[in-house]
Amino acid sequence: MSNDSSSIAPIILSNRLHHHHHHSSSLWVLSLTAQERTRSRHSFITDDRTAVSLQLPRGTTLQDGDLLTSQTGEILVRVAAKPEPVLTVTSDDSLNLLRAAYHLGNRHVSLEISSTYLRLSPDSVLEGMLLQLGLQVVTEVAPFCPQGGAYSHQH
Repeated sequence: MSNDSSSIAPIILSNRLHHHHHHSSSLWVLSLTAQERTRSRHSFITDDRTAVSLQLPRGTTLQDGDLLTSQTGEILVRVAAKPEPVLTVTSDDSLNLLRAAYHLGNRHVSLEISSTYLRLSPDSVLEGMLLQLGLQVVTEVAPFCPQGGAYSHQH
């Protein structure tokens, strides 16, 4: 499934199915960073170099595993969280991890939350704060899937 993206008009993707929707045919994969997954109207190149243009409802935030369809309803593209630079925060004490999530939330930081780690975009000031709180902080390249805010909703 590849084409010369420079000579063919991009495939317009205008519909999203959430990742819980099952589909067995082969799909193109569109790897996007957390920031890129917030762009509802933008052109991208899939992992196999196929040009696509997102024309989704404004405010749409894509999630890892979402399926995008063309205007004709064919499932064409699976969204994948692209590895990117992140800070991964861990602690042997779950209460310390919870405190860190509280402090980061007070700063309106985009944050991926799991039962064993927190993950955020690199920031030296926040890294220093987390270290002062007694947490372990590792800089790495990993998929980043931040939580939606309390007032966010899916389109």
